[in-house]
Amino acid sequence: QVQLVESGGSSVQAGGSLRLSCVASGGNFRAMGWFRQAPGKEREFVATILNFSSGPRYADSVKGRFTLSRDNAKNTVYLQMNSLKPEDTAVYYCAAGSPILSTMERAASYNYWGQGTQVTVSS
Repeated sequence: QVQLVESGGSSVQAGGSLRLSCVASGGNFRAMGWFRQAPGKEREFVATILNFSSGPRYADSVKGRFTLSRDNAKNTVYLQMNSLKPEDTAVYYCAAGSPILSTMERAASYNYWGQGTQVTVSS
């Protein structure tokens, strides 16, 4: 049984930093990444990485502030979030699956999801 367990969500002030972690069990996944969903909004892509990729892919809104890394031996991904802004406030979901390159930023391309972890950034 596949399970994704997230941790690291919290409340911080604008400009602060957080590190999210997601541990996957029960399978090996071509891609692991993060999406987020703010109240009243659709789930949106944040970052993702392939298990053989030379580098992660980011949403434009987080480029230069967020860093995604993956430890394949531990089946774990980390999202280091710096210079946080109030608009980063959302529930962050870990995702895993086998998307093709052209669909890596689509939530529908991922088969497995974590329960979500809340990130709140106050101004």
